[in-house]
Amino acid sequence: MDSEKRNQNYNMYVDAKLPKTKLFPSVAKAFLVGGLICCFGQLCLDLYAYWWPTLSEAELGTAMLSTIIFLTAILTGFGVFDWLGAFGGAGTVIPITGFANAIVSPSMEFKKEGIIFGICVKMFSIVGPVIVFGVVGSVAAGLIYLII
Repeated sequence: MDSEKRNQNYNMYVDAKLPKTKLFPSVAKAFLVGGLICCFGQLCLDLYAYWWPTLSEAELGTAMLSTIIFLTAILTGFGVFDWLGAFGGAGTVIPITGFANAIVSPSMEFKKEGIIFGICVKMFSIVGPVIVFGVVGSVAAGLIYLII
């Protein structure tokens, strides 16, 4: 009973300290930022299709994704994407920009520890499990598809 009362008091304390967010402005900002990122991706895709009409859809998609990942990494390095992430919230996390930011941010934070033990090691500290589970999941799905 005593631990239950303590947990209730702690939960009330945490609820009182949590910042209150307004749902509609947060969702609107996320929708706006995520939508603008996706519109930029579509613009890149259309421009690449215009400039290189011989490329296949897959090659155009790869070029567009590479551009967005590269620009996100550059903007993260200059600190611009941090501001955009604070403003847009989930709108910056959902597209591939969130993945690129998750790779570059720890590298920038630990660059003072050197190239090998700072940048290279910390680069995959956050996204490493995502990559591992993505590969394992795709292998499992491939095996299931092969069996069926």
